[in-house]
Amino acid sequence: MERTIIKSLKSKINQKVLVKCWLHAKREQGAIIFLILRDITGTVQAVVTRDNVDAFNIVEKLNIESVVEISGNVEEQKQAPNGYEIQVKTINVLSENQKVLPIPVYVKGESDTERDLRMDWRWLDLRKPEKALIFKVWTTMEHAFRTHLVTNDFIEIHSPKLTVMATESGAELFEVKYFDKKAYLAQSPQLYKQMAMASGFEKVFEVGPVFRANPSFTSRHDTEFTMYDIEMSFIESHEDLHKEEEKLMVHIFTEIKNKWGEEIKKVFGQEITIPTIPFPRLTVKEAKSILKDKGIENKREGDMSPEEERAISEYIKETYNHDFVFLHQYPVSTRPFYSMKLENDTTVTKTFDLIYRGLEITSGAQREHRPDILESQIKEKGLPLEPFQPYINFFRYGCPPHGGFAPGPTRILMKMLGFDNVREVTYLYRGVNRLTP
Repeated sequence: MERTIIKSLKSKINQKVLVKCWLHAKREQGAIIFLILRDITGTVQAVVTRDNVDAFNIVEKLNIESVVEISGNVEEQKQAPNGYEIQVKTINVLSENQKVLPIPVYVKGESDTERDLRMDWRWLDLRKPEKALIFKVWTTMEHAFRTHLVTNDFIEIHSPKLTVMATESGAELFEVKYFDKKAYLAQSPQLYKQMAMASGFEKVFEVGPVFRANPSFTSRHDTEFTMYDIEMSFIESHEDLHKEEEKLMVHIFTEIKNKWGEEIKKVFGQEITIPTIPFPRLTVKEAKSILKDKGIENKREGDMSPEEERAISEYIKETYNHDFVFLHQYPVSTRPFYSMKLENDTTVTKTFDLIYRGLEITSGAQREHRPDILESQIKEKGLPLEPFQPYINFFRYGCPPHGGFAPGPTRILMKMLGFDNVREVTYLYRGVNRLTP
């Protein structure tokens, strides 16, 4: 008999089915054992009665989280969670759980296990249906990201993850032995997506891992994570990038709301709100002034602290009823050497962050494409020119004005689904003290 997935059982009332699933929970009540069965599509109640001797004896001794193959009839039952249940005929154990679970998978009416312990046993933690929902939403998000860009004639690239130089802060590099040389794990595809602009690709994107040797233990930081990267040629300013990201976010949120909105609201209690265009915009100077008037301390000169990001988002929500805000024109001192300076004020750059519900989810900028100015800006940062010569060469043979941005999917999901830590929405988290499983 062909397998029926659990979400399809409603169309099989009064029919015999075969399900292959996990034993999620069980409860004995005299001559009846009630089972909750789970596959990736959902859960269903099943019933085994004592007169079915073979099946009853197997189930009675079977530990939850064993993998089973069950045949039986689907029957309407108003008291069952879905309005129907499986009357079990046969059960075949495909893989038995022989041990006491180190963390619970079925959690009812109690708080979840402490996070670090759950991360130790992440593959068991991920068995919970609400955890699978996170990655179903991520799948839709990534599909929407690609669909929007491919539809708009962007080219997908895959840049190398072994490099000979830093793209961000040199202090955050992971050094690796590369034959008889030193190499580094890529902090960003930044330099290579700019190379694509010099190659005439005009519009590119990438989905891939990045690595940061960041010693932080915060709820937003990790040492390996997935990044979405976009670069565009022939832009007039970073405002063109704002407009492109607005359209991208609207498409992503629309697709997620259409497919998962009701389930997200039911499971996580979060309403998916499709943002309106245009998103509010503030210069960093304007944001600092607003925060000063609200009595919020300026903890980072020219940059935004986490507290300031949260406070400015509260202001935007109160003032514009919007979850997003672009903060732009960051000072030269806080941005990378390749950021283009503003023509009428060379102390600030054509850079921006996109803040969503109090958290930075994107950094972007118009890049400097003129090699002589690039060299000058590298020197201004106190960096040696020699390691950057291969990068500067990208721009010596003609390169259009360009810029790009990089949304962080874990941060987007963290805020969208109402979590307080990127660890919860990362498949396998990597941090200062976390290299397993």
